[in-house]
Amino acid sequence: MTKISTSEIDIVKSETSKIHDVNFKDLSFGKTFTDHMFYCDFENGEWQQPKIVPYQAMTIEPSARVFHYGQAVFEGMKAYKDDDGNVFLFRPEDNYNRINKSAARLAMPEFPKEYFLNGLTTLLKMDKAWVKPGKGNSLYIRPFVIATEPAISASPADTYRFMIICSPAKAYYTDKVRVLFAEKYSRSADGGVGFAKAAGNYAAQFYPTNLAQQKGFQQIIWTDASTHEYLEEAGTMNIFFRINDTLVTAPTSDRILDGITRKSVIQVAQDDGIDTEVRRVTVSEIKEAAINGSLKEIFGAGTAAVISPISAFEHGGKVYDLPDIPNSYADVIKDRILSIQHNLAEDKHGWRHEIK
Repeated sequence: MTKISTSEIDIVKSETSKIHDVNFKDLSFGKTFTDHMFYCDFENGEWQQPKIVPYQAMTIEPSARVFHYGQAVFEGMKAYKDDDGNVFLFRPEDNYNRINKSAARLAMPEFPKEYFLNGLTTLLKMDKAWVKPGKGNSLYIRPFVIATEPAISASPADTYRFMIICSPAKAYYTDKVRVLFAEKYSRSADGGVGFAKAAGNYAAQFYPTNLAQQKGFQQIIWTDASTHEYLEEAGTMNIFFRINDTLVTAPTSDRILDGITRKSVIQVAQDDGIDTEVRRVTVSEIKEAAINGSLKEIFGAGTAAVISPISAFEHGGKVYDLPDIPNSYADVIKDRILSIQHNLAEDKHGWRHEIK
């Protein structure tokens, strides 16, 4: 762990709030931000004094290494408010552990746990009014780290900035989506950074996703880079398949993100007595299941969407439609997770973390 210089946070409060100018009934995801932000700089081998200041633009040199060599990692997490006004995080230590795992893969310094949790807690207390109650409402939280050293030599930076910004959110996807099974492009490969939440992973998806959207599909289910025979992730989400009454998902690896929502879906399914399998899933298996009727559901799982049902997929020029079934696993499991997150159900796994 990197040496820590101090344990306190310098705070500058915003003189006025923007909250009264926001229409919370009509939010575009990730475009509205709360009054404050957290940041902490890494200099001379140490993390410096953490700060919370009004949300604002920042000055960074055009030679900052993040612009040239892509040293940038991030996390996605949410805060929820119950009907009594209490605010909760969902499995925050998992996010902390994962951002440091991502940082290590990109040769970036780990961030101290007490800074992360204390900074996040303090920030949420200050912007508590931005967390709205009700299922589907949340405050999306974006911790991230970027390389700030002004130098364009190809090597890891000596200076970094860790930040947390927050954005009020409603449901990410409101309708079922249509997807393509990848046949040419790849999201990640063995030995790469697919398991990390590295910014470049997402940029590399944009072009093939644009091509899919031109064909009338919203997302891509990525296949392995070597053979394109195995189904691995869906867009920015982990992917689940219901074959008869068994829920199947691919194992994590250095190509697949260890999704926190993914882990929660598996546990909730097991709690409900649903048979689950974590194994490699082939394109041919899913196509055959769609043809013989044993494929009941496909859905993606991630922080922003929670669960996003899929209505159809295309592969080899053929579209396979999925049935619209009542009491789907997607609907049941999503409701279970949302109920835990919003303090409407028992949290027997200790996932909720109250902001006090």
